[in-house]
Parts: sequence; C-alpha cells; structure tokens
Amino acid sequence: MIIKDAPEEWRVTATSTPFRGNKTSVRTDHVVMPDGTVHSRDYQVHPGSVAIVALDDEDRVVVLRQYRHPVRQKLWEIPAGLLDVPGENPLHAAQRELYEEAHVKAEDWRVLVDVYTSPGGSDEAVRIFLARDLSEADGERFAVSEEEADMELARVKLAELTRGVLAGELHNTCLAVGVLALTAVLAGDGLETLRPADAPWPARPFES
Repeated sequence: MIIKDAPEEWRVTATSTPFRGNKTSVRTDHVVMPDGTVHSRDYQVHPGSVAIVALDDEDRVVVLRQYRHPVRQKLWEIPAGLLDVPGENPLHAAQRELYEEAHVKAEDWRVLVDVYTSPGGSDEAVRIFLARDLSEADGERFAVSEEEADMELARVKLAELTRGVLAGELHNTCLAVGVLALTAVLAGDGLETLRPADAPWPARPFES
C-alpha cells in the first residue's frame, strides 16, 4: 500500500454561502455520500497561508508573540500570513511576511512541509518554508496595527521550541508543525532532501 493523499471529489447537489467575511467565508455544501444519502457540510473557505521557520546560524528560530482572540491567549508563533492575491507565488508571500513581521530577509529558502490546518472544517492550506542565511532587512520597519501593534519578537533555540511543543506549552499549529518537521529533518536525511522553494503546490497552484 502506498501511503499518500490523493485527490477525490464527491458530488455536490447544492451549495450556499451563508456568511462572508473580509478574508474568509463559510460555505454549506450538500454532498452525496457513498451510500447515496445527501448530507450538508459547513466549512470555512480560506485563501491559503504561508509560514516561515527562519533559522539563524546559532540554531535559533525567529518567533513572535501575538494575541489571538478566538482562543483568548497570547501565542508564540512563527511569521505567517495570508495569500491575499489568487494565484500568488507562495515564496513571494513568505518573503513579504518575514520582512513585515520580523524585518528579516533570507538568502536560502526551501519548502519544509505543506499542511491542511483543519480539513474537517476548513479548506485552508498552509505552506511552511524553511528560511536560512538571515540578515536584517533593508529600509524602515513595516508599520503595524491592531493585534500586531502589541507583537513581541524573539529568537529561540530550535531545541527549546521543540521541547515546548512536546510539553504542551506552545500550541500554534504552524510553529508546532514547523519546528517538529525541522527537527525530524535534521535528525534524518538532512536539509538537502527538502523540496526547492518553488516546488509545485496542488492545494494552491501558482505562477512562477
């Protein structure tokens, strides 16, 4: 047996969008099940996201602490952001987010991992990049507002972040997936086995 996700689409007899927000919406599909019955499925329609594990030459990862209202917590996260433009190149979006949130640029980019954050209730797809050879970005810092105005920045050892995830102290999805994936790669076949930064992404096709 080959353990690999595969595309499949069950027939939809009707669809509606009962809620539309600024960036996302909620869709209701009536889906034909294998036994022929039809059931409704509500899910968030999401443009997709990118996130960045930015690793410096001291094995520290760039992280930020930000208030997240739905969970009523300040979470430590890695830089991340939405794919605001349909078909946007995810690498370009990741470079922008790393600059805007951390005022950092990187010379070496690889795809670390691709995930669906909550496929039972959302179509959000996230591409998490590994960025290395870091340096301070040129120009003035990006102006921040709302939750980002209270954002804290730090560089934390990869091993400490891995410990915090496994100890139940760090909960952000992209941070947890990113640092655990990087730890696994470093303990396994090495960074050279990672996909290039422009690797195809069927979940969110893009132009070069």
